[in-house]
Amino acid sequence: MNVDLYDFDLPEHLIAQTPLPERSSSRLLTVNKVDGALSHQVFGDIVNYLRPGDTLVLNDTKVIPARLFGSKADTGAKAEVLLLKALGEDRWEALVKPGKKLKKGSVITFGDGKLSAVIEEEGEMGARVLSFSYEGIFQEILDSLGQMPLPPYIKEKLDDRDRYQTVYAKHEGSAAAPTAGLHFTEELLDRIRKQGVDIAFVTLHVGLGTFRPMTVDRVEDHVMHEEYYSLSQETAELLNETKRRGGRVIAVGTTSCRTLETVGNHFQGGLLRESSGWTNIFIYPGYEFKVVDALITNFHLPKSTLVMLVSALAGRDHILNAYKEAVERKYRFFSFGDAMFIY
Repeated sequence: MNVDLYDFDLPEHLIAQTPLPERSSSRLLTVNKVDGALSHQVFGDIVNYLRPGDTLVLNDTKVIPARLFGSKADTGAKAEVLLLKALGEDRWEALVKPGKKLKKGSVITFGDGKLSAVIEEEGEMGARVLSFSYEGIFQEILDSLGQMPLPPYIKEKLDDRDRYQTVYAKHEGSAAAPTAGLHFTEELLDRIRKQGVDIAFVTLHVGLGTFRPMTVDRVEDHVMHEEYYSLSQETAELLNETKRRGGRVIAVGTTSCRTLETVGNHFQGGLLRESSGWTNIFIYPGYEFKVVDALITNFHLPKSTLVMLVSALAGRDHILNAYKEAVERKYRFFSFGDAMFIY
């Protein structure tokens, strides 16, 4: 299957910029996955599409201030590091800039020497393994020196760090927010619960897979980067009960979707149980969903793995038609953009 089948025209001005919209005030495009029917709402109207007995599944990962600005110890040249995945013993997988000048053995210092890192391994597209040295507690140093890893098209510094966190963020470890969840407020979640809709949590720490574009011509040749996930026994039992009573499992965001489908594949579509580990699941058309019935997600970039995921759920033709409509009506795309509900 050719990657170009998932291309479409996206005017640059529709890639969401600041100022950021208030939570739950974004626009919402609903897509019926059976017939492709569309409707235009505001995000708070999502309550009208949820039914008693459904379960909404949220990713409760928490973004760390993963972007560090420092300098090369030998030349003083500026260097930027984006932490992606903790490897243990103060070693991290990261992206670095400028990649051509930060080679194995390079030393980077941050915060007048409060923190330093040695590049131990080199990977593709700026990926590195760094070993850090410091005195004190790493997380406290990171909190003081690091910045929130906003998407590159957001140029302003985010004064309120919590605006790049979901209101239910709990487990630290992500290099990016699960952005579909940024639309929710505590008040909206309370309204949803009062409708008889259950809310469950999974964890997937967003890493390199989010930042790495597709560089192959055939969809089947793309390999996703591994990301850590966790699904509790409590959540597993609630999802099993949801299926038994005929309710829908509604994933909030592609990260929640990928977690649920990873676990569903582990148990061959049968009863779910507690599960954790690393996943590189790649969902594209032809995939048979085991757990997820509906999805709340943002609008994604052309030829991205996420466009392929939503196409697997709703069908390529329905999705490209919905995206055409979204472009015509000037919906905001990407991380701080508007939302879509596929049901």
